Amino acid sequence: MSQISLTEQPNLQQFDLTKLTLPQLTLLKHQLDQEIPVFQDSLQTLKIAQSKFLESGSCLDKITPDTKGKEILVPLTGSMYVAGQMGETQTVLVDIGTGYFVEKNIEEAKTYFQNRVTYVSQQMQSIQQMGIEKSKIREATVEVMEMKLQAMNSKEVAERT
Repeated sequence: MSQISLTEQPNLQQFDLTKLTLPQLTLLKHQLDQEIPVFQDSLQTLKIAQSKFLESGSCLDKITPDTKGKEILVPLTGSMYVAGQMGETQTVLVDIGTGYFVEKNIEEAKTYFQNRVTYVSQQMQSIQQMGIEKSKIREATVEVMEMKLQAMNSKEVAERT
């Protein structure tokens, strides 16, 4: 448990935590304590993006030729809507990021959103795995720190007697 390396990361090297000094271990633990929440925040952001892509894809199922001309609510903000009328039902404008929109037919748009969901899911899996590895390293670091502190305390007690 005292030897740590991230799995499947060829550019990272393995090292023995027991060879580090207590200040080095403390510094490593502090660094990991700062990194782990970043992974958690990134994962949460990706979950939100994933749910928006899923929702967008499912909304496309509601656009059919029968809906042309029907009354709809058009979102202006997340909580404000205005009445509107469904116009085009063959194509949609897809927000592809940074203010760019692309006109796609319904099937192309569904494929786009499904591809985005797949990509985001892969990124989530990767970030989750890295977060788990960082947590394992942190736990091992704390264990080694505790062992070193106990050894120091035992040595002080032995010197006193």
